[in-house]
Formats: sequence, C-alpha cells, structure tokens
Amino acid sequence: MTTTHRPATRADLAPLPIDVAPKLLGGILTTTMDDATVRLRITEVEAYHGKGTGPVPDLGSHARMGYTARNATMWGEQGHLYVYLSHGIHSCANVVCGPAGEAGGVLLRAGEVIDGLEIARLRRPAAHTDRELARGPGRLGDAMGLRHALHDGIDVVDAVEFGGAVARLELLAQPLAEFAVGPRVGIAGIPGTGAFPWRFWIAGDRSVSPFRWGRGAAEAHAAL
Repeated sequence: MTTTHRPATRADLAPLPIDVAPKLLGGILTTTMDDATVRLRITEVEAYHGKGTGPVPDLGSHARMGYTARNATMWGEQGHLYVYLSHGIHSCANVVCGPAGEAGGVLLRAGEVIDGLEIARLRRPAAHTDRELARGPGRLGDAMGLRHALHDGIDVVDAVEFGGAVARLELLAQPLAEFAVGPRVGIAGIPGTGAFPWRFWIAGDRSVSPFRWGRGAAEAHAAL
C-alpha cells in the first residue's frame, strides 16, 4: 500500500492541540541544515494546552501560567516549532497549534528516521540501534539537528530558512484510523494521569518511547 503525504497547512493546525495531535502520527518532519537533510516519520506525540486554551486547565503545560519569554512561541502563529531546553541539555520540539491568540503545542515524542540515517547517527553516537535515534523527545531533537534557542520559532508550513535551517511538516493525506492513547510521560500529579489521556502513539512501533510515571502521578492515577 502506498502512503500519501501532503504539506501541512495553518488550517490543519488551528484546532485544539488535543485534536491535532493524533493527526500528526505517521506524518513526516524534514530538516535541512548545512546541506544535510534528515526525514523522520512521527510515531508518538503529546498534546499541551496553555492557560485559557480548551475547557480543561492543563497544569502540565509550559504555558499553564500564561505568556512568558520562554513559552512565547506557543502563543504565536500555528505551524512554527516551539523548541525548548529540557533539563538544561536536550532540545525538544513542539508543533504550535490551536486557535489564534491561544497557546498550545504538540510535543514530538518519538519517530523513525527514514532518510538521512548517516547524519542522524553522527548526531546521536550514543544510539545502539537505529530505532533509538529518535526514541524520546530529546533524542528526536538531536537527530533532527534542532537546537534551542537557535531554532525556536522555525516555520514548518512555509519552510523558510530560520537559524540556518529549513524545516517542513507533511501530514498523511488520510489520517491514521487506529492509534494508542494514554497518559503523558513523566508529568507530575494529575496532569500525568489517565485524567489527561493526551499521549498518542502508533501501537507496536519500535521507535515509540517507554512510558514512565511522573512524580506522584501513579498515586494520583490509582485514586481516580
């Protein structure tokens, strides 16, 4: 069976992140920098809403308290990447989405490198196998060459050069009909429980990252 992709549009990314997130599964993210191109098939994502976005407050979001210098990209135009630094080391990428004037993003948690393997291997020398190249959001950022703060705000719809790189997002012409749903990974308390089943992944795909509870989330989940 031939899988058909098409360029993502702003309109595709205008709904709430919770609605956009599963539609990114199977999509393709491409980055080119210094004449090096890597293409990645997206296999795992998580939705995050900012303050005032959607009917349920999301205390697991970087934008839960409102606009800040750090999360400014999340409040901007759909189709840009919010690239943030995790634990002071890892650059993680979110596709900004949601209604205009509201904050939201979909974290790219994992994917399979389908082109540019040699480049991704050089960027991720600690990976023991190719399935580990982008298995987790920090690893994905490394494999794609994305860096905070250089690439925070790069546009994956118009695909114009930004920070010495060009990035492009393509979506499946026909979104996946079946996918797995569950709590987000490593989020503390209630936002990391089944009360927020905002993680979506392609079941059985070997590139999907392992699940772990955040601080206090397992206890909170058991009490639901």
